[in-house]
Amino acid sequence: MRKVRSVAGDSVNLLLYRETGRSDDAAEDALWKLNPTLAEYGPVLPAGVWVVLPELDVKPAVIKAASAWD
Repeated sequence: MRKVRSVAGDSVNLLLYRETGRSDDAAEDALWKLNPTLAEYGPVLPAGVWVVLPELDVKPAVIKAASAWD
């Protein structure tokens, strides 16, 4: 696991996506389990908050083809 510091204006989802490339439900659940006190900061984190990142498998983005009938 690695630790990163937040930048002023970061939300938890933005920080998670920037550092891991994922912000899906499984990644977010893993992050909240490792950092249960992050909710105390509210929706926007102040600068300099240490956040422990979960070790995640890299999942390729699934691209669904669109059709005229969707």
